[in-house]
Amino acid sequence: MIEALRKKAEELLKNKTVDVVYGYGEGSVPERTRPVFITKPEDVNKLTWNKYCVYNLTTYLKKQEARKLGKPAIVVKGCDAKTITVLIKESQLKREDIYIIGVTCTGIGDPPATKCEACDVNTPLIYDELIGEKIENKEFSFDERYAELDEYEKLSEKEKWEFWQKQFEKCIKCYACSSICPLCFCDRCIVDKNQPQWIDPSAHPRGNLSWNVTRAYHLAGRCINCEECQRVCPADIPLNLLNKKLAKETEKNFKYRSGYNADDELAMATYKEDDSEEIFK
Repeated sequence: MIEALRKKAEELLKNKTVDVVYGYGEGSVPERTRPVFITKPEDVNKLTWNKYCVYNLTTYLKKQEARKLGKPAIVVKGCDAKTITVLIKESQLKREDIYIIGVTCTGIGDPPATKCEACDVNTPLIYDELIGEKIENKEFSFDERYAELDEYEKLSEKEKWEFWQKQFEKCIKCYACSSICPLCFCDRCIVDKNQPQWIDPSAHPRGNLSWNVTRAYHLAGRCINCEECQRVCPADIPLNLLNKKLAKETEKNFKYRSGYNADDELAMATYKEDDSEEIFK
């Protein structure tokens, strides 16, 4: 797969199809990779692919520093590719402005990440070139998709509240979660606004709760479960548990799954008279 990836990247750069390739390179320590930006055909040997390619590189599609490099080709796993679908639907990206190199994936991380346990996009749903032998995507039931919530949902309302209070007390307001998230793309985040000031930027229980809950709501019906926010959190807050719960409620009440179908209407931007009212009870 690595040689096929490098060959395709070299071809795209030589033919001027793209100006830059966003991909994965070897890290500075074993069992680590890092994002690389290849602009010269002779540098494609810096590209690699293995189970440690954990990053969702689509986050660089929102960064001006990367955009200045020109039209990109981007290496994506199936979960990452769902982000591109959302960005296109939200008018943050035009399909013709990006070349997608999809890679088949059977799980990343060692041990594999939680998201890989019920992965139904081993082969990306959207790509221009596929690297690796195509894998038939599995189908999971509603309950199987959200099995990681089983223990959490056994808790009482009081226990859930105490659980999140305890978790958010650990937050140091580093904003790594929003920086890594490809779907946090506001020019000015709500925590940066001070006229009026909606969220206290200091790290204390009240401000931490406001920040984490607000961010979760902003991702409701949008999060594609890449788990990058949880991976980079230095306080080990289980952020994806919250995101997964909102995804479950969105699918349950609005029959919508983020990133799967470019033709679906956005759940939180579409009103239907027959929408379920259960979510408001």
